[in-house]
Amino acid sequence: MAVVHVLDDYYLAITAIVTVAYQLFFFSIAFTFKFDKLTGGSNFAVLAIITLALSGHHHARQLVASLFLIVWAVRLSGFLFFRILRTGSDDRFDDKRNNFFSFLGFWIFQMIWVWTVSLPVTILNSPNVTQYRQHDFGTGRDIAGIVLFAIGFIMESVSDVQKYNFRQNNDKSAVCDKGFFAVSRHPNYFGEIIIQFSIFMIAVSSAADGYVQGQAYKALYATILGPILLTVLLMFVSGLPLSERPKAKARYEKDNNWQGYKQWLDRTSILIPFPPQLYEKMPVLLKRSVFLEFPVYVFHPPTGGAHDEEENLRP
Repeated sequence: MAVVHVLDDYYLAITAIVTVAYQLFFFSIAFTFKFDKLTGGSNFAVLAIITLALSGHHHARQLVASLFLIVWAVRLSGFLFFRILRTGSDDRFDDKRNNFFSFLGFWIFQMIWVWTVSLPVTILNSPNVTQYRQHDFGTGRDIAGIVLFAIGFIMESVSDVQKYNFRQNNDKSAVCDKGFFAVSRHPNYFGEIIIQFSIFMIAVSSAADGYVQGQAYKALYATILGPILLTVLLMFVSGLPLSERPKAKARYEKDNNWQGYKQWLDRTSILIPFPPQLYEKMPVLLKRSVFLEFPVYVFHPPTGGAHDEEENLRP
């Protein structure tokens, strides 16, 4: 198959155009009909399929990286769609659904997320990279990428199901501390981060081993922006900040099994899976640094009682 050159030789423009059009299409339906049962995550799969088809080269490394992105996107989109069908609405949109610009802002945010996180596969499939001879798939870096993807995919998909089943079978006072949630408060986020770094590891393999050079070499390494952006979003924008302190605060103020929830917070790593028996005894300094439980995530109840005073002594 011949390589198809579209707008630029890294497929940056065509993927941007497709992403904007795709997301605006979903937005127009969602806003017009106040319909929450649409997810834009399938956009990842569309970009992977388009760039792979245009590339004219179907080396094993391209196929594996593209397939991994597609499988992850289809699984995530399918789960979110199923969950919204069962719950009836997406509570993320409760304060945005009737405001055009607020609602549009979410979809613009998603455009940036999809396009950037897809970069490793987009660049790997682009003409400026495929013009170089690819070495055989199966290097140590490739195998490590496959292993990491498998770990991340299992952790994200299983923990999503565990959390969903827990919410269906327990009241709001219960604490989800079973399965992967016994070793991480956000195993789904950890799995998602691992997945994106695994795809980058596979995509950059040819450059790391000296087969891709010049500007294409730099472009492949620059795609680390994708997994880094995902990590930043989950840790500082739309993931942990919206979950950790707000949920703890709500538990405390409503006296909703606060002591049970606090015990789970103290015993369970915020992101990186770790045995709770060891994490509970770990110095606060290590929790706040090595294990990424930054002070911004920690809720300190106001002074007012013995247990509150003890809590306020925590760094």
